Amino acid sequence: MIDWYKKVVFENYANFNGRARRSEYWWFLLANIIIAIIAMVIDNVAGITFGKIPYGPVYVLYALAVFLPGLAVSVRRLHDVGKSGWFYFIILIPLVGAIWLLVLFFTEGNQGENQYGPDPKTIE
Repeated sequence: MIDWYKKVVFENYANFNGRARRSEYWWFLLANIIIAIIAMVIDNVAGITFGKIPYGPVYVLYALAVFLPGLAVSVRRLHDVGKSGWFYFIILIPLVGAIWLLVLFFTEGNQGENQYGPDPKTIE
């Protein structure tokens, strides 16, 4: 999990080119959720939350730091299934858009090279 997180956050910080396997996306998301929960706990234990909401500056700084890598890995994941990164905006359609995007993130990528690059399964 740590290797996937380092790969996405540090090596491909704002890389919107290429393709990302399902495992790259989901391991990044899992690590991101765990670290975000830890950041919220730190904010709450330190008593530095913003009023009654459970978030504070530690969580906000973390969220800002991983916004771009999260967007980049999402775009690369869409590239793996043959969709443009602009397809991410499908999420703006209430309910249906989020479900459709989730299905795409769970879908196995195109085999072989596509217009966004070589198959990441054959590279590793």
